[in-house]
Amino acid sequence: MLKDNPAELDGSELRDRLAADLIRARERTKLLTTVDDAELLHQHSPLMSPLVWDLAHIGNQEELWLLRDVAGRDPLLPETVDQLYDAFQHPRKDRPSLPLLEPVPSRRYVDDVRGKVLDLLERIPLHGRPLLDKGFAFGMIVQHEQQHDETMLATHQLRAGEAVLTAAPAPGGADLPGEVRIPGGSFTMGTDVEPWALDNERPAHAVDVPEFFIDTTPVTNGAYLRFIEDGGYDDPRWWDAVGWRHRQEAGVVAPQFWNREGSVWTRRVFGRVEPLREEQPVVHVNWYEADAYARWAGRRLPTEPEWEKAARFDPVSGRSRRFPWGDQDPTSEHANLAQRHLEPAGAGAYPAGASALGVRQLIGDVWEWTSSIFDGYPGFRAWPYREYSEVFFRDGYRVLRGGSFGSDPSVARATFRNWDYPIRRQIFSGFRTARSLTSEELDV
Repeated sequence: MLKDNPAELDGSELRDRLAADLIRARERTKLLTTVDDAELLHQHSPLMSPLVWDLAHIGNQEELWLLRDVAGRDPLLPETVDQLYDAFQHPRKDRPSLPLLEPVPSRRYVDDVRGKVLDLLERIPLHGRPLLDKGFAFGMIVQHEQQHDETMLATHQLRAGEAVLTAAPAPGGADLPGEVRIPGGSFTMGTDVEPWALDNERPAHAVDVPEFFIDTTPVTNGAYLRFIEDGGYDDPRWWDAVGWRHRQEAGVVAPQFWNREGSVWTRRVFGRVEPLREEQPVVHVNWYEADAYARWAGRRLPTEPEWEKAARFDPVSGRSRRFPWGDQDPTSEHANLAQRHLEPAGAGAYPAGASALGVRQLIGDVWEWTSSIFDGYPGFRAWPYREYSEVFFRDGYRVLRGGSFGSDPSVARATFRNWDYPIRRQIFSGFRTARSLTSEELDV
């Protein structure tokens, strides 16, 4: 049986792990692109690329990093193709007008690249160069493909028409105390030892976090519905000034994909309309909505360090874990990941995935908005390229943590950082709230 942490793997174990991760990612990509050619070429929202762009982009990045940079090979296609699939040259809204590869050549291209990459993996030394140490470049490509797979899953949620994806219903939840008290003091945030961690997760550094309370589970549909019914969308007291203006201009009155039919709320989930399940975490809310709910509830969004301390800190050993439950990779007992279910699990699910302090569902189910602006950690160094993280720092992006039901375990580390503009809600975003201690609690 393979070990969990890539840092502990040697030789054939590491190659087996990387090959298995590459194959799993490609199986998911094929599932998400198993639609007719018209669906692949269609842009389902100006916020998203046509699925065929994501498909060929996955292959292009794999070729650039592994076949050309690592192996030094010549391009498989004319170099003009690189420009078509450069995410920084072409905004998503403009990509349908590009001379993209058609579906059949796109599939042929990504298959050709993958075959050569698996051959390369069998014989290249996984040491001697920073890009190859512990298989970093291969792990980076796995994570890149899985991140685009989650983006394509979000595109499936936005598309009109009949459902094409199926999955078993998510498990129900459990009744738990509403909040958990997190002790104050210093903890280690970020990582220096996770071999496939990306640059914005580094370096590890000590952060002092005052004592606080955090929700045991993400905020549920039922709780959020009470905010709506109390007039939360109509009361500017709860809203950030920019968020209030956006709410009015965009006509936002409920989470995306919710609809009221008489007195009954429904939601659209991957082409199916179904009654709202009040026990599930709310999903498809933007940062402004999450912040307004927290203010209405007399609470606030957690900072990014607070979120990570609640997820990783072990008060017995004093160290930070890889995951809330410990150091082993996620299983189906720990978290709702990898589109195993096409919805969040009920609040309080996955007791085996609880943190050392008793906080549930910090990994999987919904990405959780934090109050923090996306920026580099002290001592940050862009690597292996600035465009992964650094160009987004301090540009109005808010940090999300924890992954969603659409995230793969390869990007579900407790140190992994996501970010988006505060108006975005097509992503699988939810939240939990926090609060500082009252003066009376501080005296206890």
